[in-house]
Amino acid sequence: MRIARAVVDGQPRIVVKDEASIRLAPSSHVDDALAAIASVRSGASASWPAVDEAALELLAPVTSAGKIIAVGLNYADHTSETGIVQPERPLTFAKYSSSIAGPRDTVVVPDHLTAQVDYEAELTVLIGRDCGGATPATLDDVAAYTVANDLSARDVQFGDVQWTRGKSFDGFTPVGPWLVTPDEFGDPQSHRIYTAVDGVTLQDDTTAAMIFDVATLLAFISDGVTLQAGDLILTGTPAGAGAFREPARFLQHDEVVTVGVEGIGELRNRIVYRSLVA
Repeated sequence: MRIARAVVDGQPRIVVKDEASIRLAPSSHVDDALAAIASVRSGASASWPAVDEAALELLAPVTSAGKIIAVGLNYADHTSETGIVQPERPLTFAKYSSSIAGPRDTVVVPDHLTAQVDYEAELTVLIGRDCGGATPATLDDVAAYTVANDLSARDVQFGDVQWTRGKSFDGFTPVGPWLVTPDEFGDPQSHRIYTAVDGVTLQDDTTAAMIFDVATLLAFISDGVTLQAGDLILTGTPAGAGAFREPARFLQHDEVVTVGVEGIGELRNRIVYRSLVA
């Protein structure tokens, strides 16, 4: 099953995609992806009308997240390219939920603060129910998988020492285009993950190359920390990030960055510098 949010008649609506069709939730349906999954499971969506996918303007599939937890240095080749010793346990950091953007949104860069905006393709987990704390979370607690681009202002990130601000500017977490439930997505460690900028591939790997797989990340992150329904976990990026290329390759004004995960779809976001569009 696939869930998305789209603009229909000027308002956000839930859409559901299966093998047979794409169906549109009624305008009275709550604007919430987890509620949409529940509607499908209950059979309530069977009567929703079909809609043409080509006519949909997709939005971020989640409107907010109580927590966005990201994982750094979780692919061996990426860790090597940074020159940092491979971590013995997952390295986590937070992103602000106000950084969420849609799969086709234009990202406006505050270029008075940064000149080093980087891309990071990430398989992303949507938590489906409260879990963790006393008992670590498992793959059974995952509602769906999606794609995120962990955009990063490297000069701010490394200048601040801690990473949150430089990865949390408005629009710096594009997410989507679909939420794919585990029964359709399958093994989270068996999918191609990639980034291209203006059609040139810069990251290309498989989620099998993670140092800590998704199950291990869930158990580690939730040990002593309650995860709540709607939380997002970004599971790390493969090698090829711009800051660690020779020469460095940062995103420029008017470039389009495409990030994808096999079995989910692609984000395509245009990058613009605020000073050049004001």
